[in-house]
Amino acid sequence: MHRLVLLRHAKAAREAGGGDRQRPLTRRGREDAARVGRYLVEEKLLPNLAVISDAQRTRETLDCVMGETGRNFKTLIDPALYLAEDFILMAELHKTPELVQTMLVVGHNPGLADFALRISGEGDAQALAHMEMKFPTSGLAVVELGDTPWAKAEWGAGRLERFVTPSMLVEGVDDLD
Repeated sequence: MHRLVLLRHAKAAREAGGGDRQRPLTRRGREDAARVGRYLVEEKLLPNLAVISDAQRTRETLDCVMGETGRNFKTLIDPALYLAEDFILMAELHKTPELVQTMLVVGHNPGLADFALRISGEGDAQALAHMEMKFPTSGLAVVELGDTPWAKAEWGAGRLERFVTPSMLVEGVDDLD
């Protein structure tokens, strides 16, 4: 059984001295990412592999998630995933070793949201509609691919199991900013 956990990086500062790739997480971003980490533990969604871009905000997001799980995930940092479009994310998926059962991808919009929608051919209608409307920072999509080998995954082959946003994990967090 293959499971794909897609996480948009947590909320980041609007600007950084080193440019867009160097934008750090805000306090709220770190808190949201930590909540996601606790959620992954509670829901038994811990990955065998984490694949992230080289941006500061994706690395910090993963660090906050791992900090709450008590585990260090095997991690691949790929500069090609920085602001990657959906087809680049699909190419990365195809390179995943078959030993990996659950893969976490920490990435950027709009490519991550596009990828999540295109790979999810079915699933809970309300979750799909919510994901299509807004994939906020720290938004999390869990897509089941069944027994399909990673290398043979196609658009529409997945089933969206759930879509979780920060506002679902704690009251008082607004997904619209």
